[in-house]
Amino acid sequence: MTELYFIRHGKTKWNLEGRYQGGHGDSPLLPESYADIEQLAKFLAAHRYQALYTSPLPRAKMTAIFLQEQLAQTFPIYVDDGLREFNLGKMEGMRFPDVQRLYPSQIAAFRTAPAKYDPRPIQGETFPEVIDRMRGVVAKAVKRDRTGQARVLFVSHGAALTALIQSLLGTPLADIRKQGGLTNTSTTIISTKDQGKTFQLVKWNETDYLHKKLTKTDTI
Repeated sequence: MTELYFIRHGKTKWNLEGRYQGGHGDSPLLPESYADIEQLAKFLAAHRYQALYTSPLPRAKMTAIFLQEQLAQTFPIYVDDGLREFNLGKMEGMRFPDVQRLYPSQIAAFRTAPAKYDPRPIQGETFPEVIDRMRGVVAKAVKRDRTGQARVLFVSHGAALTALIQSLLGTPLADIRKQGGLTNTSTTIISTKDQGKTFQLVKWNETDYLHKKLTKTDTI
């Protein structure tokens, strides 16, 4: 059985400010996010990992690099553009209220009705486009596990990971938000017993190891 551990990057300045970061925007991790990653590493430390795949965006790469340091394990880190966050076009860098005012139908669909999401007015990326590129990364990772027993880490972004994981579980596009979003520095685990033909959910959005009260700015 191959186990896949999907981790959302640590909380950033723009997360705290309520800004959309997207696939091209970025902001630094908050100082307290490094403490959260330390707690994440303690949660993960019971196992050995074959590899880590990360988005190229700095907030994800810094999470990945610091996580490996804290785990004190030697495994390759693959930086893969397929793990970027959604390209949110004109919305990137904007505060949530401003996006709500300028693009109400787009953001409503993005958050609650993904099957109806049309990003053309904002020059963004569709759900199928994101899912397709991200599934390609997962397929490569599973193929590299010749033992069928590996554990593999992925560090990416909240909206993109939610879409990816639910698609791997066979969830229809209209229902991919059925279990809510993902929290900064959270871990979601799925497994496959047939080399990636089917996947089973082990744990969704695990955050107990953070030992803190979460706020609305922590989850997307």
